[in-house]
Amino acid sequence: MLNYAPELDRVFQALADPGRRLMVERLSQGPASVTELGRPLDMSLAAVLQHVQVLEASGLIRSSKLGRTRTCSINPVALRSAEDWIAGRRTMVERRLNRLGEYLVKTAGEPETDRGAEAPDTAGETQEMQ
Repeated sequence: MLNYAPELDRVFQALADPGRRLMVERLSQGPASVTELGRPLDMSLAAVLQHVQVLEASGLIRSSKLGRTRTCSINPVALRSAEDWIAGRRTMVERRLNRLGEYLVKTAGEPETDRGAEAPDTAGETQEMQ
């Protein structure tokens, strides 16, 4: 059964767009106005604001308005949740590759007919991925 995490889904959905990734990258250097975030992008200010709203809804950024200027800043907690999820998958894949390497070293000199009986068991790891 899959572990459903709507917050994490929103983070990855927000990061799926290259323009929004560029905005997050810029905000990792410090706060910026919506106008500043839109400068390197070839889109209207209204389109930039829509992207900012998607990033806010995902929890990746926060914004505040002072007068006519909306300033955005990054929310490291939301980024950390995506980073933790990716790190968990990386750890699982590395363990599987390590076991495969050990198996290949162990069976390097054996004839092919003997190898099938000692293949590494990875059936339980499907559960770890979820």
